[in-house]
Amino acid sequence: MRHIISVLLENEAGALSRVAGLFSARGYNIESLTVAPTDDPSLSRMTLVTTGNEAIVEQIKKQLNKLIDTIKLLDLSEGPHIERELMMVKVRAEQADREELKRLVDIFRAKIIDVTDVSFVVELTGASPKLDAFIDAVPKGLIIEVVRTGPSGISRGPQGLML
Repeated sequence: MRHIISVLLENEAGALSRVAGLFSARGYNIESLTVAPTDDPSLSRMTLVTTGNEAIVEQIKKQLNKLIDTIKLLDLSEGPHIERELMMVKVRAEQADREELKRLVDIFRAKIIDVTDVSFVVELTGASPKLDAFIDAVPKGLIIEVVRTGPSGISRGPQGLML
C-alpha cells in the first residue's frame, strides 16, 4: 500500500542524507521525496511517498522517529488528507497542433507557462492520476520532456504537523 509520510525535521545540514541512508540501509524504497523549510526557519517539512505492507510502513515510521533530527511524524494515509503533485510538460507545438493542445490544456485546467515558435511548457497540478491522464491525452510524439515533483500532502481539519 502507498503511504505519504510527513516529517517535521530540524533544518540542519545532513538531515536529508540521514533519512535517505535509513531507507537505503534497510532496502526500503522512496518513490518521491520533497523537503522545504517551514514558516519557522529552524524547521523543515519532508514529505515522502513509500510503499509496503503495514508491518514495513510501521517499521519505517519507527526508524524515522529514532532519527535525532526528527521532531514529529504524521502518516497522512491514515486519515483524511489532500495531496497534490506539480508537473511541467514541454510539448512540440507546431502550428497544426497548437489549437488542439490549447483545448487539452483548458480541459485539464492547466496553464501554458512558456511559449516558443515550436513548443509550449504546460504546468499542471492535481492528483497523480490526473497528471497521468494528461500525459496519456497528449498526442503521441508531441511530448519532449516531463518534470514531476511527486505528491505533497496536508491533513484535513484542525490537526496538523506542528510543534
